[in-house]
Amino acid sequence: MPSTKTVTNKKIAFIMCTIMAVALIVSVFRPNAFAESSVTHEATGMERVIPGTEDWNGKHDIALKSFLMNIWETTGIYKMIHTTTAEELAEEKAEEAAAELAKESSSDFAETAPGWQYLLMMAVGFLIVYLGAAKGFEPLLLIPIGFGTILVNIPGAGMGNPPDGMLNIIYNAGVGNEFFPMLIFMGIGAMTDFGPLIANPKMALLGGAAQFGVFFTLFGVSLMNLIPGVFDYNILQACAIAIIGGADGPTSIYVSAKLAPELMAVIAVAAYSYMALVPMIQPPIMKALTSQKEREIKMDQLRPVSKTEKTLFPMLLLVLTILLLPTAAPLIGMLAFGNFVKQCGVVERLSKTMENELMNIVSILLSLGVGSQMSPEKIINGRSVGIIILGLVAFCVATAGGVLMAKLMNVFLPKGKKINPLIGSAGVSAVPMAARVSNKVGLEYDPSNFLLMNAMGPNVSGVIGTAIAAGVFIATYGL
Repeated sequence: MPSTKTVTNKKIAFIMCTIMAVALIVSVFRPNAFAESSVTHEATGMERVIPGTEDWNGKHDIALKSFLMNIWETTGIYKMIHTTTAEELAEEKAEEAAAELAKESSSDFAETAPGWQYLLMMAVGFLIVYLGAAKGFEPLLLIPIGFGTILVNIPGAGMGNPPDGMLNIIYNAGVGNEFFPMLIFMGIGAMTDFGPLIANPKMALLGGAAQFGVFFTLFGVSLMNLIPGVFDYNILQACAIAIIGGADGPTSIYVSAKLAPELMAVIAVAAYSYMALVPMIQPPIMKALTSQKEREIKMDQLRPVSKTEKTLFPMLLLVLTILLLPTAAPLIGMLAFGNFVKQCGVVERLSKTMENELMNIVSILLSLGVGSQMSPEKIINGRSVGIIILGLVAFCVATAGGVLMAKLMNVFLPKGKKINPLIGSAGVSAVPMAARVSNKVGLEYDPSNFLLMNAMGPNVSGVIGTAIAAGVFIATYGL
């Protein structure tokens, strides 16, 4: 038997719920029950429209139907089905501030895309997150890029809208200019050991050969321009697209900012996507261009490199850049700065900050900013598709160029000093993932064949080579 106290509590709870339900019904179906009767609020001095007057027109009535419709119209499902242009959105806004915001949005987005395109881009974002989290394809890049893609494509969220959307702020703060790329190069310098390149300087040829993909893409752009009414790239845009072949996201952003800012969004997306997908793209090309015997070539252990050599190398690199190609100095200069701080050994706190906290923070922001550009308006169009195709071709040709250069070098090298062609693919500047891919493929054919340190030589030279290619383009067409 329940106690009298329990029964009493249940009665009180039932009475309270009944009162709340009645109050809700009254407020919904009798909107004037709680209306202000005065025209001017005494505390604020603000005028209120009295229900029933000619200024009211029923627009402030609270009715169950309009209440439910308002809730429905704020859902993402409704926004995907009923897309409106930015101009229509501005007309619907009664307040001047909201209308002005819509006008600002219309400068970047002439009209919103159909709902299915947002669903498609969100699906792409979830796929990117899956590849990073479940498959381990460069999760440090893919996870924030994927989330940026998902967040910017949520209808009604406005995270990518100017001027105060969070992702838009991140993009304008450092992705749409050279700020974040410069910081990334500084962090890369602090994380990079140029010892393998110093110990075996001829590996620089492999890094140089990988840049063939960059210059080959210029001809690919010319060929695409032959398709009438579809593509129409100029030489500045072609140079910016070609840098994607170096698999260097920061350099791609830097060059596009200088030469083709209107294409920066899709170029950044393509460059970082291919960087992250190195483990998927490179192995088939490497295996197709090499024989079983070549993949099993073992390379000698590299000689020890002294601290003096490592400390002088970034300074020598910087001096040569200043004398021969100053347009590449921003990229190579920050790379040299970060590496010198690491190697000199007297500012360990700065070195650790560059390669850890600062690098992690900037990588998160840069990747989110890149993902924020994967909106239907910027990605789902002919020109963007052309850039993505050209970028993939450039990257594949760069990979093949490094492998073929290694095979060519073996023709002139004595027996016992042959180069495993697999490390040629590391000539692209995706550090250190390209070197790890070379090592992984080599281990598949000989578990005792560790190529990582040998592959780091062409890998770090690829960073320098891509920066030099960027400097050449800027010096030739950007000034």
